[in-house]
Amino acid sequence: MKIFKRLIAATVLVLAFSALSAQTPPPPNGNGGAPSGGNTPVGGGAPIGSALVLLITLAAGYGGKKVYSYHKRKLVD
Repeated sequence: MKIFKRLIAATVLVLAFSALSAQTPPPPNGNGGAPSGGNTPVGGGAPIGSALVLLITLAAGYGGKKVYSYHKRKLVD
């Protein structure tokens, strides 16, 4: 039951971060849509929020596996 509560808490935390990571819209171009000038940021304003959530989720899963393996090995020894 304790593991289930921690899993639920971790899931809620990850979902909260994905919901709260809002990005501002890119600034408008001054030259009618061509990305070569105006106020367009480097990279064209590509969103990185989804990849960041994926990276955090994978890191949490990897860390959880390492902790599980450590505790499992500790019980055997």
